[in-house]
Amino acid sequence: MAGDHEEHQNLELAFADWLGLESALAFTSGYAANVGALSCLAQPTDLIISDQFNHASLIDGMRLSRARTKVVDHGNMAQIDVALRERAERRAWVVVESYYSMDADGPDLMYLRGLCDAHEASLYVDEAHALGVMGPDGRGRCAAAGVVADVLVGTLGKAFGSQGAFVAGQSVLRDWLWNNARSFIYSTGLAPSSASAAIRSLCHVQKHPELAVRLAALAERLRTGLVQVGARTQPRSAWGLELADTQPLVLGFGHIVPVVLGEAARAIAFSRHLREHGLHVQAIRPPTVPEGLSRLRMTVSALHQEGDIDRLVDGFASALRADLTRGTST
Repeated sequence: MAGDHEEHQNLELAFADWLGLESALAFTSGYAANVGALSCLAQPTDLIISDQFNHASLIDGMRLSRARTKVVDHGNMAQIDVALRERAERRAWVVVESYYSMDADGPDLMYLRGLCDAHEASLYVDEAHALGVMGPDGRGRCAAAGVVADVLVGTLGKAFGSQGAFVAGQSVLRDWLWNNARSFIYSTGLAPSSASAAIRSLCHVQKHPELAVRLAALAERLRTGLVQVGARTQPRSAWGLELADTQPLVLGFGHIVPVVLGEAARAIAFSRHLREHGLHVQAIRPPTVPEGLSRLRMTVSALHQEGDIDRLVDGFASALRADLTRGTST
């Protein structure tokens, strides 16, 4: 009723202008943004085509919309094309993340934009893990591909170190969400201090593009180091591959470095070994990822030093030696 503050308006204007979009609306979290936007944009008579690894917030928003949802294999453009061609619904939405945080990969956004245009569908892109660190001036993978999404979601609690999120696009999109997104209307608004903090972070990103360059170099140093001590690489993802090989598999690109180890117990053992050596690396296991695809998930920061990366590589090598010893003893 009276929760709209100047700080919110400044936040929305700043991020919309930075992304070259008409307008934006601030939400309290990325979860609230996706649930609120999808549930009121897609109608029960619509079709939503969703990548199988989309975040829970996207999935919940789709469910609340009551639109028919077609889930396609991760990154499978051919399946998206078929679903668009064969639909009976007049309106369709293609919903993806630009950078998937468990696999460190992402779709060909330019090709996806072309598919949507050819089939008169709307493109919804969650840039939560890419904004601030990827693309020209940190403006994300859509900007890198020269693509304008119909709906673009960004979060403020990752690269920008604050709290909250926004949904950006045309001005009519903001008006619709303002009046229809239940997670916006019926929730306490974003704290003005968080909005101000995010604006300051955005200014920092704009003034220091070298941070993203440094981040990319550190992530590449980590990937190269892991391969040198015994890991193997796969350009896109491990999904659908035979993972019986005990050699750890490094996935994807960018600042998130996942290493697939297989069974949950093995990932936990690696994580525990690293922690004992002063390295905090989370083991990701079911239900977050499917059975047999448990992994370590490492996130590089521009604040890390080369020595930190080398120490992590050494710790991983030590964990791998301990893993081989366990395998021999059993």
